Amino acid sequence: MIRFFDLLFSFIGLILLLPFFLIIGIILVIYSRGGIFFIQERVGKNNRNFRLIKFRTMVSDADKQGGLTVGARDSRITRIGFLLRKYKLDELPQLINVLKGEMSLVGPRPELRKYVDLYSEEQKKVLAIRPGITDIASLEYIDENEILGTSANPEQTYIEQILPAKLELNRKFLENRRLGNYFRIIGLTIKKIFR
Repeated sequence: MIRFFDLLFSFIGLILLLPFFLIIGIILVIYSRGGIFFIQERVGKNNRNFRLIKFRTMVSDADKQGGLTVGARDSRITRIGFLLRKYKLDELPQLINVLKGEMSLVGPRPELRKYVDLYSEEQKKVLAIRPGITDIASLEYIDENEILGTSANPEQTYIEQILPAKLELNRKFLENRRLGNYFRIIGLTIKKIFR
């Protein structure tokens, strides 16, 4: 049933948001050097890699300078990118990933392979379902970039503190993966964005 709503909402969302996609694309072309989209390998269901799509919010080749974003004013983030990130507009192209069946609207956020390789056997259980555009862990750690921005060692802070906490929240989501919870998380996400 969740897959049905994923298909329905992603299809309707892509049609309704197409004008915004075009506007954002034009703005990115005019005000920011590089492509419109940022495509990155992430780990999805059954531990398989897929190509996650976002609007590009950083300078070209920013991922070669590190995978983590540290603070809202990370020097790699463009001015347009800052606004896209602030309102989560950079995530909208992931509706394409949902339509393709690589992602769900709600599920554990897909990680980079280098972090998934650190998972314990228990933590790998989150790979049993499609990753999502939003999840309870993303809502709890909505200020993750700011936390990392104040850390002396952001990578270590992420691996030792944030990642295990997020995986524990995702494990609890797996135990309560009902349609009602799916809609509740979508509602909470919309509420957080508009706040």
